[in-house]
Amino acid sequence: MDRLAPQREHAFPHVADEDALKSAMRRMSGGVSVITAGVGDERTGATVTSATALSVDPPTMIVNINRSSSSWPIISRYGHFCVNILSADQQDVADRFAGKGGLKGTERYDGAEWFTLASGASVLRGALAGIDCEVDEVIERHSHAIILGRVVSIVSGDGHSLIYTNGRYGRFSL
Repeated sequence: MDRLAPQREHAFPHVADEDALKSAMRRMSGGVSVITAGVGDERTGATVTSATALSVDPPTMIVNINRSSSSWPIISRYGHFCVNILSADQQDVADRFAGKGGLKGTERYDGAEWFTLASGASVLRGALAGIDCEVDEVIERHSHAIILGRVVSIVSGDGHSLIYTNGRYGRFSL
C-alpha cells in the first residue's frame, strides 16, 4: 500500500443511469465558457463546461451541445460558433446564457459588450479568450451533437478563470 496516497472509502456503487452520471461529473471542476452562435435576431448561446481543444495542428475545438437546446439549430444553420472562456467576474454572463431568469436568444446578450471576428459569431469583450470557429464536422450521438470547429481566429485577455464544480461557481487563483 502506498503510504503517500490518501485512502478513501467509496460509497456503494450505483446503477449507471442519468442521475448517477450527473452526480459523478458534478465532482469534476471545469472551466466555464459561453458558446455563441447566430447573427442579429437569431443570436443565441449556451453556458458549458464541455469545450476543449481537440488539436493544435490544425487548431480545432470540440464542444458538446444538447440537440434539444435552442443553440443547436442555430449552430447547424450558421455553421459557426465562438467559445468565450469566462473570467471569474463574468458569472452574470454565465447565468444569463444558462437561461437563469427565463432569458432566451438575444436577451442573453444584454448587459455585456460583444463584437464579431471572422466567422460572424459573437465574442464577449473582456473574456479570458474568444475562440472563433467554423463548424468542420458534427457527430450526433444520443442526446448531444459533438461539434468539431476549425479555429479561424482567437482573442485573449487576462484574469482568473470562472470554474464550476458541484453545482457552484468559483475561482482558482494562484
